[in-house]
Amino acid sequence: MASSLLVSAYISGWFPMAVDDGEIRWYSPDPRGVIPLEQFHLPSRLARLVRGGKFRVEINRQFDEVIRACANSDRKYEDSGTWISDEIMASYQELHRLGIAHSVETWQDDRLVGGLYGVALGGAFFGESMFHRVTDASKVALAALVERMRGRGFSLLDIQWVTPHLRQFGAIEISRAKYLKQLEKALAVEVDFQGPLLPR
Repeated sequence: MASSLLVSAYISGWFPMAVDDGEIRWYSPDPRGVIPLEQFHLPSRLARLVRGGKFRVEINRQFDEVIRACANSDRKYEDSGTWISDEIMASYQELHRLGIAHSVETWQDDRLVGGLYGVALGGAFFGESMFHRVTDASKVALAALVERMRGRGFSLLDIQWVTPHLRQFGAIEISRAKYLKQLEKALAVEVDFQGPLLPR
């Protein structure tokens, strides 16, 4: 899958997933799941865990390992396999090499124990998948992602669909029309995911 096709799809509000036979299908849900950054809710227990320093957060240290772990995590729960096929994996690895796809990782010593990956375009971040090998590791990665986005001028965190797990963090559903308007505004902003914090 060409990286230019992937970028064009995200800009238009679409994203790919592989189905059982490996075929790539494109989705643009209505309603769409988002986490409003100003409404992000960090449960008090998790906030204490973040402050306690149990996990070290890294950015893009092991992107390939993160996406592989996300694929393996999906296989544990889906009899039909995972939506992260080899073609999907290779496509996002190329986006990472181009500086468009990123991973937020949680580490304990030298062990990768959780994380997430997604695509950053303009002021939008499109969350794709997350995994954990230690309890709460992926939640800490999500909290770190939101903190990074807030500090660098992002305005849209797309999560595709709302799950009970994500609802606890403030995830909501919005209409596709509203999502596309928010996406258009977010894409018009120049933001650097790996850049320094913006001055307050």
